[in-house]
Amino acid sequence: MKWRALIPILGLLGALLLLYFGFGLILNLQDKEGFIGIRNVENILRQATPVCVAALGMTLVIVAAGIDLSVGSVVAFVSVAVAWCLRKDYPPALAMAGGVLAGGFFGLLNGLLVTRLKVGAFIVTLAMMLVARGAAKGLAGEQKIDAPMSWLNDLLAVLGSGERWRIFPNGVWIMIILALASHFLLVKTRFGRYIVAVGSNERAAHYSGIAVDRVKLMVYLLMGLFAGFAGIMMFARLSVGDPTTAQGFELSVIAAVVIGGASLSGGQGSILGSILGALIMATINAGCSQMGLANWIQEMITGGIIIVSVLLDRIRVRGAAPSS
Repeated sequence: MKWRALIPILGLLGALLLLYFGFGLILNLQDKEGFIGIRNVENILRQATPVCVAALGMTLVIVAAGIDLSVGSVVAFVSVAVAWCLRKDYPPALAMAGGVLAGGFFGLLNGLLVTRLKVGAFIVTLAMMLVARGAAKGLAGEQKIDAPMSWLNDLLAVLGSGERWRIFPNGVWIMIILALASHFLLVKTRFGRYIVAVGSNERAAHYSGIAVDRVKLMVYLLMGLFAGFAGIMMFARLSVGDPTTAQGFELSVIAAVVIGGASLSGGQGSILGSILGALIMATINAGCSQMGLANWIQEMITGGIIIVSVLLDRIRVRGAAPSS
């Protein structure tokens, strides 16, 4: 049974390697070398880290049969909040903690509205997307906030020749640690089993004694905290607080999770699958950029990936449905 569960993961890994070496071959034929190599792997990981971190929380939400459309706006707000704190001479560690807590606050609001008011998650998080984006613009005065340099800027910085022993930037290692913790939470804990149960059949979970609303509230709170960490990573990439950043970010995150094998109907998903899904999208973006494709072509490709992901999800759901 365990080996059977690994088949989708191995398929994703195979697709990732095929894309990576395929782009490398195409670029070599175009006399554009350098795609295959540790430097480019590091670059792809740096670009993918914000999506990977947010995908950890989105995996929990989608497995619980929820959705969060506000994650991109929350990421933008956190990047602005961190830059604002640094500009006010707050210590970087305090700015980072404040950013993560700000993300958690938005997640808590989403969870409370979904569980207490019984409003659909799509509507709640769509509204919160506008609220968080507006709050980001208000805090920033509708302009980018430049912040003094600190160790936060180095989280996703390119490693120098004397830092190669670290293999990856610190931000990537933070993402890996968060991914391991999330995998343990979802697979090895009672709370993780509750998440799967709620997503599989909410009514049955309720009758079996699971506090469904509490599980949903915690899932959205965790989503907010992960969005906070993703906002930190976005700030590290940009080195400024930008209230207009991460537009469409939520679609990339959802696509990564669905590509990774999660079902939008709930009850199914994996952390490793979501990470691989995010890396597949980052590899495609990197390959298209190095091939010199126009931005609108890349956007169309991303949209096509999302459509294919949803279609694959529908096929999986129909295939899993019992025949009458």
